Parts: sequence; structure tokens; C-alpha cells
Amino acid sequence: MSAWPWWADALVLLGCAAAIWLAGSRLARVADELADRTGLGEAIGGALLLGAVTSLPGVVTTVTGGLAGDAAFALANPVGGVAVQTVWLAVADLVHRRVNLEHAAASLENLMQALVLVALLSLPVIAYATPDLVVGWVHPVTLLIPLFYGYGLVLLRRMRAEPMWRPVRTRETSVDEPDPPSTTPTHVLWGRLASLALVVGVVGFVIGQSGLALIAATGIPSGVAGFTITTAITSLPELVTVIAAVRMGAVTLAVGNIIGGNVFDTLLIAVSDVSYRSGSVYQAAGPEALVLLGGTALITVVLAAGLVMRDRRGIGFEGVSVPVLYAGTVALAVVAARA
Repeated sequence: MSAWPWWADALVLLGCAAAIWLAGSRLARVADELADRTGLGEAIGGALLLGAVTSLPGVVTTVTGGLAGDAAFALANPVGGVAVQTVWLAVADLVHRRVNLEHAAASLENLMQALVLVALLSLPVIAYATPDLVVGWVHPVTLLIPLFYGYGLVLLRRMRAEPMWRPVRTRETSVDEPDPPSTTPTHVLWGRLASLALVVGVVGFVIGQSGLALIAATGIPSGVAGFTITTAITSLPELVTVIAAVRMGAVTLAVGNIIGGNVFDTLLIAVSDVSYRSGSVYQAAGPEALVLLGGTALITVVLAAGLVMRDRRGIGFEGVSVPVLYAGTVALAVVAARA
């Protein structure tokens, strides 16, 4: 695929975007019903079911970049996925015109996931500062990422079973209550989820190949391309499902999908280090990686603040701040890559 002209790779990426859009439009309803039937609830169901499946293109793209020896591209993909998916929430806020989305989706689970996400984003910064501390070619911090993620899930289950805090209920607060069950058997729903996961996974491989080829043909910095172009495409399932969930009235599922998917995406940081065989991916990614990690952590903190403040009307301060911070992070990463 690298022998193609750049415009052909661009067309392939657009085709992948269309395929992901079509697959993602069906995921929200399947995941919503499975969340009710399994008793996970919308917040955790959005994190585990939607978050994991919609992150599959990013998984394959990250592995493709790591195995190809492009550290900046491999690390920027999961970090960029977290950032751009948070921007999708600002887009979904425009769809949910009745009230600020973070107000309606007030959920301790979503807030806890945001805190876990900030903790996970801090680990690669520590790894960047200790490049010689490696076992084989993998940094020990990489092993902590799945452990932190797993413990975060344990805390979420405990919080759902015995909540010690609750958000103030208002007329606009969305209550996570199971919908009336459909006649579709549960095993059929699981089959649909698996088939959709297969589609987005295959498309993710194509995106990785075309993205690397486009970088080689145009000279775009790998980290910037991974943070923007390929992640915007691999994150399309999140955009489609969050808008679909908002229109269905499942706003807690929508926010849980984004934040939970973001937390899941941090596991791909560990995947990028394992798949990059030339040493620690953190140091090899260059200073732009620190800019991307810092900017993404700041974006997540702003979103968490929006969940706490819960503006009633409009898109809220977080709906304006998140896209601005995203654009600023991209600009600074370009500067860092060319320094």
C-alpha cells in the first residue's frame, strides 16, 4: 500500500471512515440493551462494551505503527484517541439541546473514570523521564497500566454497588433505568456485537497501513498525524455511538462510552510499547509525546470539572474549552516535533 500515491491512501482512509460510520451507528442500541441485561448499567456498560469495541480500530492501528518502528505514530494514536473522543462530547452537546450534556449525565462512575484516566496518562510521563529503566525492550511502567486499569474497574463496581456520594437530582438529570427488554435473544445481541467488532477491527488495520503511507508521502510529523488524522477516523465509532445514544436519551451511556473508551485507550499505550521492538516507545516518541500527554490530561481535567460543575444551559465552559485545548495541543506538538 505504501507504493500508492498519497491521494489513493487518502481515499482509502475516507472509505474506512464510511465503513466505521455505518458499523458504529448500530453499536449504541446493541450495547445499551446488553448493559441492561447484564446489569452493568449505562456508565460501566458504555465503558466495557462500547468503549472496548469502538477502540478496536485504534488497537490495530497502534500495533501497526509499533511493528513498523514508528514510535511517535504508535504512541500518538492512543493518546490522540483520548483527546479527539473528548471533543466528540462537545459535538454531542450540540445535539442534546435540552440541557448541558454533562449536567444530564451526572454520574459518579463517569467522574471516577475521568480521575482514573488522568492517573493513567501520568504514567507515560514517568516512563519518558526514565528511559534506561527497561526490561528487554519494555518499560516497567507499561506493566502498571493494565494493573491501574483493572483496579479502576474494581473501584467502579464497588461504587455502583455501594455509592457514598450522589449527584444532586434535577429535572434534567438522566436516571440510569433499564429500558423495556426487546424480544431479541441475548446470544443474538452478543453475536451482533462480535460481528461489528470484527468489522471495525479489520478497518483499523487498513487505517494503520494507509496512515503510515500517507505520513511517508506527505512528510507530516508522525506524532501529529497519529494524534489527528488517523485517530479522527478510528474514533468515528465513538462519534456515531455517542450521538445515537444522546438521541435515544441514554446520555449516561453516551458519556460513559467516551470516558470509558478513553480509559480503555490508555491500555493501547502499553500495547504501543510492547509492539515497538527497538526499545522504550516513550523516549523514542520524542518531546512531542510529552505535549500530547500533557494536553490530553488537561482536556480530561476540564471534562471532569464540567461533570462536577454541571452547567444547566448551553454547552457549558467545557464544551468550549475542550476543542480550543485540542487545537492548542496540536499546534504545540507541531512546534515540538520540528524543534
